[in-house]
Amino acid sequence: MERPDHILIVDDDPGIREMLTRYLERQGLRATGAADGREMRRVLARERVDLLVLDLMLPGEDGISLCRALRAPDQRFLPIVILSARSDEADRILGLELGADDYLSKPFAARELLARVHAVLRRTRMLPPPIAAETPLPMLCFGEWTLDTVARHLLDGAGTVVSLSGAEYRLLRVLLQHPQRILDRDQLLQLTQGRDADALDRSIDLLVSRVRQRLRDDPREPRYIKTVRSEGYVFCLPVRTGGAPAPAP
Repeated sequence: MERPDHILIVDDDPGIREMLTRYLERQGLRATGAADGREMRRVLARERVDLLVLDLMLPGEDGISLCRALRAPDQRFLPIVILSARSDEADRILGLELGADDYLSKPFAARELLARVHAVLRRTRMLPPPIAAETPLPMLCFGEWTLDTVARHLLDGAGTVVSLSGAEYRLLRVLLQHPQRILDRDQLLQLTQGRDADALDRSIDLLVSRVRQRLRDDPREPRYIKTVRSEGYVFCLPVRTGGAPAPAP
């Protein structure tokens, strides 16, 4: 029998923990509650957890600090959905930039949380495990370019900043995190926008064209992003992490 997904709920409100634990288990999941970071770490040390629902406002170490620690390079990748009464845009953006996969503000509907949990798990598992386990790093370097994942912009070989829209940045980051692997349109839409494609959806094709323009990539003979007929797209060059971009050939 297939093992149910194990969801760890870290929230200092016992009512929320009990409600979510009971609700998720009624939906066929396994759920465990933890009141703070210390209890969270005890559960993670002894059991396999598939996704973390993490409150920001916790006693002791807060959710932002825990999220940052869980995204350290030496940690196993764990999908994170932030659940918090702090609905300020700055908090939401900070949580997502630290590596959270989704953010839901309190008060919330349990059904919406369930839908987000399933969506995050689905996006995570669309790629083979070795790919899904990769952790974003501050600098992704390829050819003469560097993508700064903190400032969310490109730097060319001369150090000139090339601004990216939010959608352009998300697409390029996904491609760089999975170099030399073919990703189809469904995968790219799920990983960048959290939605499925329909038969007439060409938004990814338009976005790839815009990213190629930013990279000054010739679409007739692309160096960076190649189209694989009937399959999707592949980022061709190897990607390095950290440091300065390599000199142009």
